[in-house]
Amino acid sequence: MTTPLPLSNRPHPVLYPRKAQSRVAEALGDTRVVLVTGPRQAGKTTLVRTFATAERPYVTLDDPQALSAARTDPIGFVRGLPSAVIDEIQRAPELLLAIKETVDLDTTPGRFLLTGSANVLALPKIGDSLAGRMSVINLLPLAQSEIKSTSGSFIDRMFAGYLPIATGDLITGDALL
Repeated sequence: MTTPLPLSNRPHPVLYPRKAQSRVAEALGDTRVVLVTGPRQAGKTTLVRTFATAERPYVTLDDPQALSAARTDPIGFVRGLPSAVIDEIQRAPELLLAIKETVDLDTTPGRFLLTGSANVLALPKIGDSLAGRMSVINLLPLAQSEIKSTSGSFIDRMFAGYLPIATGDLITGDALL
């Protein structure tokens, strides 16, 4: 059995600029609540952590203490956070009504940046409680165009009825996996 490297000796992962990052920044500039949703392991947490600051702290509901506090007293939990990044909001949907209340009292844009799994919008409380107050940004898994820092026009070309154009080195087989 191998011993894992201490955190200080582990190589840092490469962080690729995500195309959705500018959309999140724009939404935070004009919308009170922004929800980044998408499939597991798409990079939601990594993306939203780039927006965390001292004024907008990062809180994860994967933390048992934070989750317990959010479920026990959602209104007190939200009132203690004038602005925040809240990761895994689907774990405590009762926070949504508390968020609605606070963003109705203070309409400052960018108050809350939330993440949730792809099915979080199916929760009845989300659509009802934050309609008109929330922008939803769907984050897809990392694309080759993000890795290569290119514009990536595959989807746009396909929807426009054009054949895709292969440029540069094609990635196939094991490299694609």
